[in-house]
Amino acid sequence: MDKRNKILLVEDDESLGYLLSEYLKIKDFDVSWAKNGEIALKNLENHNFHLVVLDVMLPDIDGFNLAKKIKIENPKTPFIFLTARSLKVDVLKGFSLGAMDYLKKPIDEEELVTRIEVLISRLHPSDIEQDLQKEIHQIGAYVFDSKNQKLIFENEETVLTARENELLLYLLKNRNQLCAHKDILDLLWGKNDYFNRKSLNVFISRLRKYLKSDPTIKIRNLHKKGFVLRVED
Repeated sequence: MDKRNKILLVEDDESLGYLLSEYLKIKDFDVSWAKNGEIALKNLENHNFHLVVLDVMLPDIDGFNLAKKIKIENPKTPFIFLTARSLKVDVLKGFSLGAMDYLKKPIDEEELVTRIEVLISRLHPSDIEQDLQKEIHQIGAYVFDSKNQKLIFENEETVLTARENELLLYLLKNRNQLCAHKDILDLLWGKNDYFNRKSLNVFISRLRKYLKSDPTIKIRNLHKKGFVLRVED
């Protein structure tokens, strides 16, 4: 069985797409290169990917809209943006859609590989680490299935994105303790900067919304310090 990590590269620029796909193959990734959004969606229908590397500027669909479709149709598939659009509003929009990272062109190929390896190692831990992880958690009236990225309340299921899943798991493992902004960002985002802090706030807001049906569960914000997941017994 081929155990290489499967990457879907969505890039319409012929030169850059060829360069990145070949470089990732040299680094032992299993790469599928889609030159537009339509091809990307067909690939996602027929194959499972560990990560999607997504350009924003595509000929047939805006990359942000494609990301929305990925979230709806493949909610467990993580994605990152690779784009020349570097305005603050674009970066924040990318994170608000659930992007794991937002890389600005031009990017060094080795940096891209490093970012991808870090993300995948966090999202897909080794078999030994998986054996050590408890997969079903009780959070108040909710059941949190971290393996399948599901949050269950009574008969309702919410499918979490990869980032929502790992953030909730981190908060839960440190329940009733302060989770400092820096620690969360360094561990899950790999970088503590303005855009990632804004992104963290977006994901915290989403988790609060998902958990609102049980009033005994609170994610409290300690100003300029971090967050605490409190669950009353």
